[in-house]
Amino acid sequence: MADVRRRHPRFREALLADLKLTAAHRGERHEFRSRADAALQALRMMWASDAFLAQTLYRAKARMQALGIPVLPRIAHRLAMATAQVAIGDPVVIQPGLYILHGQVVIDGFTEIGPGARIAPFVTVGLRAGDYQGPAIGEDVAIGTGAKVIGRLRVGAGAEIGANAVDVPAGATVVGVPARANGAPAA
Repeated sequence: MADVRRRHPRFREALLADLKLTAAHRGERHEFRSRADAALQALRMMWASDAFLAQTLYRAKARMQALGIPVLPRIAHRLAMATAQVAIGDPVVIQPGLYILHGQVVIDGFTEIGPGARIAPFVTVGLRAGDYQGPAIGEDVAIGTGAKVIGRLRVGAGAEIGANAVDVPAGATVVGVPARANGAPAA
């Protein structure tokens, strides 16, 4: 766990990247004039978006854990779950620049999410029973509403995932039951 905690990005850097991506996707101003302007916009975004508040609480939890602060990380985690139904586990490492559209998101296990990821509501990213290794999500991946990305798999950079999609190659769009990449027929 100590190695995982060392891989977490710094709080301010990660929160600013999250804020820029969230504001851009919401069609709002995403360039800031100063640190004070960025701080005000972050507070405004936390007020406007329960999911952004939950992301901020996750970032605070991860930083406090890295610093060895007891109790407060658990409180931040519980607040994220209470405000937006967002549960991001302790061994999860999320690179700066995440956009969670709305709440109802679960991310757990030894999972890493690259920068520029976009996660819609009712998404689960996590573990198979008995295995603590979760997925590795690449850069600029979009995970659509209801998707379940479960187990030891790698999602390539730029991929778009719909519900029930697995083993997504870089740049592919995968949807349907059974999942097919870019409209390819089922095997």
